Amino acid sequence: MFERLGRFIHRRRSVVLAASVVLAVLSGIYGVGVFGDMVPNGFEAKGADSHTAAVLADKSFAQRSPDAVVIYRSADRTVDDPAFRQAVEGVLDALPATAVTGSVDYWRSGMQALVSNDRHATYTLLNFVGEDDNSKQNSYLKVKDKLSAAGLQTIQGGNTPAGYEAGQQVGNDLGMAEGLSFPVLFIFLVVVFGGLVAASLPLAVGGLSILGSMAVLRLFAQFTDISVFAMSLVTILGLAVAIDYGLFIVSRYREEMEQGRSGADALSRTLATAGRTVAVSGVTVAVALASMAFFPFAFLKSMAYGGVAAVLLSMFFSLVALPAVLALLGSRINALSLWKQRSVIPSATGFWYRLSQAVMRRPVLVASAAVVLLLALASPVLRIQFGVNDARQLPNSAQGRQVFTMLQTDFPDGGAKTIDAVLVLPAAAGSAGSAEQAALDSYAKRLAAVPGARSAQITGTGGDVARVSVDYDGVAVSTPSRDLLHRLRTVALPAGAKAYFGGETAQYDDTLRLLGATLPGMLAYIAVTTYILLFLAFGSVLLPLKAMAMNLLSLAATFGVLVWVFQDGHFEGLLGFQSTGNIEPNNPIMLFALIFGLSMDYEVFLMSRVREQYVALGDPTAAVATGVQRTGRLITSAALLMCVPLAAMSSSKILTMILFGVGMVVAIVLDATVVRILLVPAIMRLLGHAGWWAPAPLRRVYDRFGIRESDGELAPSLPTHPPADTVESPTH
Repeated sequence: MFERLGRFIHRRRSVVLAASVVLAVLSGIYGVGVFGDMVPNGFEAKGADSHTAAVLADKSFAQRSPDAVVIYRSADRTVDDPAFRQAVEGVLDALPATAVTGSVDYWRSGMQALVSNDRHATYTLLNFVGEDDNSKQNSYLKVKDKLSAAGLQTIQGGNTPAGYEAGQQVGNDLGMAEGLSFPVLFIFLVVVFGGLVAASLPLAVGGLSILGSMAVLRLFAQFTDISVFAMSLVTILGLAVAIDYGLFIVSRYREEMEQGRSGADALSRTLATAGRTVAVSGVTVAVALASMAFFPFAFLKSMAYGGVAAVLLSMFFSLVALPAVLALLGSRINALSLWKQRSVIPSATGFWYRLSQAVMRRPVLVASAAVVLLLALASPVLRIQFGVNDARQLPNSAQGRQVFTMLQTDFPDGGAKTIDAVLVLPAAAGSAGSAEQAALDSYAKRLAAVPGARSAQITGTGGDVARVSVDYDGVAVSTPSRDLLHRLRTVALPAGAKAYFGGETAQYDDTLRLLGATLPGMLAYIAVTTYILLFLAFGSVLLPLKAMAMNLLSLAATFGVLVWVFQDGHFEGLLGFQSTGNIEPNNPIMLFALIFGLSMDYEVFLMSRVREQYVALGDPTAAVATGVQRTGRLITSAALLMCVPLAAMSSSKILTMILFGVGMVVAIVLDATVVRILLVPAIMRLLGHAGWWAPAPLRRVYDRFGIRESDGELAPSLPTHPPADTVESPTH
């Protein structure tokens, strides 16, 4: 199939290239509007109890959960000064009803909780017109510049302003990351290829992939919520993967040209080998990324849609547009060389060959040392603490972060903090003294009597919906608060009522519960689909198991490093973040899918060459050494190139993006060094011929459905029963 594709593209190269360019241009025109269609966060699960409670409260009560918190502070005046009051109330009274549906301030409500401990500051609560995050954000932008009070320091925070700040910061950080990445990547590619023409091609594929992915995200945004954070994945992953794929295609094409092939023969051979590898890798990575769509969170679903689009489009343009350019260039692929071209064909017994041979002479020792190192790096993950994604993901300079911090430190009890029981009653709550009201009062008393609760009061009624808010001591996102929530849920309800618990603690509890319930299905899906794909690629029943086991080791080590850095707070100054003391639980899920997929990327690149050599030589040890020799430099270069945009992302000021960039860089470095260069050769040496074994029935399945280099490729004469390894036993 891939050989025929190469010949077809060579014959129709001009048409194929023109069609690819038109597709990219149309995608760019349509996709540029994606930013206006995205939602700020996406960390809540629609349908969860906490989300249902928030929706019911917004629809039923005059005072909803606030969309914005605006702090007014004076260095020399207190809230008791009439001028202070006049300045704030003047601002609130002037806000247009077309943008603001309601406000709460200290003077009109009498709520002492809205006044700071030193009485030099107060905060007001605002609700905006709109049914969703985007419409509320549009309303906020209408009044954003009208909230300042004369003579007072004004700081804007809360869900909507902080979400707006996050979206703006993500856009700025992506622009900076791209601006840093492209020139650095071009320089590195020039060093790898030695010429300007060859170096520019992988970058061009990356650009095409990003444009196409933006269009896909905007299309999805018309039907479902797409988190603004998905753009970071599309931009950086699309660029990184496209460069990897472009690097392998261009390198193999130059190798085929140097071996004397030209025209259609060189291109068809390139796609039959490197093209097949890119296709298997792309599908495997996409399958892993698609697993994030299992979860009911817009953040993870958005990452799935964007990640799958970025990888598949990188694969598509690498297998279609890039070969068309190569067909047009021919031998001019080496044009504009900056120095004398050296052979692109790896020597038979170079550095990587000698290194793998050294590893395979002591496979047990090397494998044991590598596993111990990875497990040591993984050890901090045993004490991981989870938390929610709040304004602390913003930099200290952001107003949303400042409001969050001031509420925690300057106001009584750290600002408003309650667990809310939103009740759907069989009938309206009724007036004071009615049976319905008496039942509601009794329920509030029972909640207040629960150990850990400080008080409980009815804070809203509207039709057949009522809200009872429970005050408590401690931190909202913590195990004691979750335990209190679980106890509150066991309290007997008024007859015929149904309760939905909301608030930050309930959202945190729902997040952990839903992630835990969905995770086994995600893991089973990844394991089964990855096993099938790798079996169809290599025809072995053991290699997929080996690949998944090593991926899990690499993942555990990466998570351990992330806990040590981001939870424990190491390198805060260097990376420019402030530790929250926990890890937002959506982030490990996202990184698991990404790292698992990209680890398979390098697995496919390496083992495809090893398989070529095993089919040709029939010697498993020689096949591994030769395969590593022919891919070691490429895999190392690909890892370095992929780390460039990811490292640029870690320069972001958004905590989620910093964690994403650092986590991916750590995973890629570990995978390309400890795993691929040390652990893989050692394990393959221990497996010997058995590494390529498949029972006869599965061998027939592979012969019929396996992903081979060309339709004419003969099924390799691999063992159909567990053979005795004929190679001399390794020294331990």
